[in-house]
Amino acid sequence: MAQKEQLQRSIGLTSALTTVMGTVIGGGVFFKISTLAASTMSPSLLLLIWVIAGFLTIAGGLCLAEIATAIPEAGGAVNYIEIAYGKLPSFLLGWAQVLIYYPANIAALSIVFATQLVSLLGWSSGLIIPIAIITAFSLTGLNLLGARLGSIVQNLTLIIKLIPIIIIIVFGLINPHAQTLQLWPIHPGEQVSWLTALNGGLLAAMFAYDGWISVGNMAGEMKNPRKHLPIAIISGLGLTTLVYLFINLAFLKALPIGQLAGNTTAAADSALAILGTFGGRLVTIGILVSVYGAINGYTMTGMRVAYAMGVNNTIPLAHHFRKTTPHTKVPLLASLVQLAVAVVMIFMGNFDFLTDMVVFVMWIFNTMIFGAVFILRKKYPDLERPYKVMGYPWIPIIAIIGGTFIVISTLFTQFSLAVLGIGITLLGIPCYYWQQRHDNEQDLN
Repeated sequence: MAQKEQLQRSIGLTSALTTVMGTVIGGGVFFKISTLAASTMSPSLLLLIWVIAGFLTIAGGLCLAEIATAIPEAGGAVNYIEIAYGKLPSFLLGWAQVLIYYPANIAALSIVFATQLVSLLGWSSGLIIPIAIITAFSLTGLNLLGARLGSIVQNLTLIIKLIPIIIIIVFGLINPHAQTLQLWPIHPGEQVSWLTALNGGLLAAMFAYDGWISVGNMAGEMKNPRKHLPIAIISGLGLTTLVYLFINLAFLKALPIGQLAGNTTAAADSALAILGTFGGRLVTIGILVSVYGAINGYTMTGMRVAYAMGVNNTIPLAHHFRKTTPHTKVPLLASLVQLAVAVVMIFMGNFDFLTDMVVFVMWIFNTMIFGAVFILRKKYPDLERPYKVMGYPWIPIIAIIGGTFIVISTLFTQFSLAVLGIGITLLGIPCYYWQQRHDNEQDLN
């Protein structure tokens, strides 16, 4: 494989550490407590699942780091899949990102935003869908006004999202009226199987860790990736896991697990229990701002994936997808298609259904990336690797086993969801070959 021009190495350890945490910590931690509680009905198992998810994320991040430092070029995971497995799997990942990952995240978080807003203001639940649609439209419109405006919103919400997390943790853990928790022995609740608890719990927790796949993207720009990248990944994701453990412990201390299970406003209700009416409402507003920023992030990034596929002629109607707005130079059709798919998803599914489908489909490709560590070492043994995954081959093997469990257990426990996710992804195969034939005909002409 030809060596690529190296990026400027300017990122130090501190910047790398904050980037890891800033990328991963998001709105998911506020809303997956209800699903984890319902899946486990056990405080001890609920907290253990956050630890397992954190460990799997660290293992995955270390695998990704080896590949990212060896191939420090644009394209990220799509590029890694192409080099290890070929163009078709690479296209299917891009296809899944365009039609599932980004629209489903936008739809799911828009539903959550609307649900929290309706609860905060005491409005009718019949307004949830309309408000969710308005939310998705507003952020697409905001980004069509220019990347700079979208970036300003992102930077502001990045700071604000940490405030409710810190407040809930600090006041939740010192709450004098806290619930008494039994954390040993660790077991699922009554009438809950280990398989159901682990699968449902991991799908929920892995959504809250979403974003870890991006941590390897900075590898080619780090001053000393061999030394600092594993420290940044282990420390950053380790600290993220501690934050998630503490905030979930605060939730569990605030309300009995039965009141958290299936409660779509569990975080807001916990804040009310911890801080009282006024403080709880302020924290809920902070959560709303955090979620709005998260939707903005997916909107900004997602439209550019479809645009990039258009530029590279790897998507049907590529010449349309690479068109931008006349003045702000923002991907036009890509943003509108993303919005249209998100609106359809708002009507078709609830928050957990959409996020579980995201995790299931993306972890198929994540597991392939973990396997790519072995493939690329064999395929390109002389490729310069500024960082090699520590604990090889066991760390990649653990990551593959964890990813395989998530995928296979979902097939057993949520078959219809898995079939839908796989079906949408496989629809990309005829589109890929149609595009290949179209390109070949253009070359002949």
